[in-house]
Amino acid sequence: MQNLYDRAPLRDALAAERTVLAAERTFLAYIRTGFALLLAGVTATQLVESPALRVAAWAVSSAGVAVFALGIWRFLRSYRTTRRLLARIPEE
Repeated sequence: MQNLYDRAPLRDALAAERTVLAAERTFLAYIRTGFALLLAGVTATQLVESPALRVAAWAVSSAGVAVFALGIWRFLRSYRTTRRLLARIPEE
């Protein structure tokens, strides 16, 4: 992406960099949330005896994996969009 930054005006390049950094922070929040859900679910499956609570614990674990996948998908979509928009900026 550095070559795209070299072509863009400074204001646009800085705006694109802020967008990428915001996407990275959001991605890390998704990873943190997914990891917490996954660990909570796995821990609950080890600690509870009730079948209904075990099902709920597995659901929480599955939600953690889904949050991981959603975070990856949203980050890649944002990154590609930023690259595509930056490529459309005319040279100075």
